[in-house]
Amino acid sequence: MAKSNDISLRQLRYFVAAADAGQFSQAALKVHVSQSAVTAAVLQLEEVLGVSLFDRLPHGVTLTAEGHKFVQHARHILETLQDALSEPLFLSHAVEGVVRVGASYTVLGYFLPALLARFKRSYPQIEIDLVDMDRASIEKAVADGSLDVGLVIVSNTRHLHLFDHHVLIRSPRRLWLSSQHPLANAASISLADVAGHAYILATVDEGDISTSRYWQSLGLTPRVAFRTSSMEALRGLVAHGFGVTILSDMLYRAWSLEGKKIDIRPLSDAIPPMELGLIWQPQAHLSAPAQAFKQFLMMACTV
Repeated sequence: MAKSNDISLRQLRYFVAAADAGQFSQAALKVHVSQSAVTAAVLQLEEVLGVSLFDRLPHGVTLTAEGHKFVQHARHILETLQDALSEPLFLSHAVEGVVRVGASYTVLGYFLPALLARFKRSYPQIEIDLVDMDRASIEKAVADGSLDVGLVIVSNTRHLHLFDHHVLIRSPRRLWLSSQHPLANAASISLADVAGHAYILATVDEGDISTSRYWQSLGLTPRVAFRTSSMEALRGLVAHGFGVTILSDMLYRAWSLEGKKIDIRPLSDAIPPMELGLIWQPQAHLSAPAQAFKQFLMMACTV
């Protein structure tokens, strides 16, 4: 069993950065250290834990099953420390009231739950009135004052200039495929390479619109075999080799419901990231609960 004093916060930060980036070199750039420092930190963690946290591949690294479990604990430790250092301890328990928040499907399912739990620990007297809405409805409700803030994929927002906004995360888009797929062992994969294979198109949260935007910018068209609004159906189809897809890391999970592995690969083309952010009325005087919620998310998420 690993001893807690054998593991440092630095090692956890470097490990989480590598898990997010999928490459030790990119993780090193993110945390402003050398690649060898990230590599050493991960190796030290693996030695202490007695398991492999990453599968090393020619194009980068992917988390093992043990790595996926441990990264959740690592994130929780780092996030709890960040909250303890950043929250206004003398005010948080005194703020009370309701904040009205609209969020879309993928934001609710893949981004917000853990952050809401952290927010409630810091602000137990604030009630969150959370509404599941599509992006257009959220924008309308924020504009007319029905919502205090909206959480949307701002890279899909056509009239972002009408709102004050803040980008919370920029999630890279990468290729999802089964380990048996013909592209799995390619040294480099371009969008033109992907165009030669069956494609699973996610339609949830305007995924089909954002997909067509960057395909068209390169003069290419995906060979769509299936369209689906179900992320679990998409994962199952990809894992069983019925096609590939390109989606953001925020949505990535390594396993289908049937327990089949889904691999990810970087693309050589410049694919724009998915940007998720907050929107609110310009010059709006937000209530204390809404202001606390907005500031918490802005501090908790760094881009």
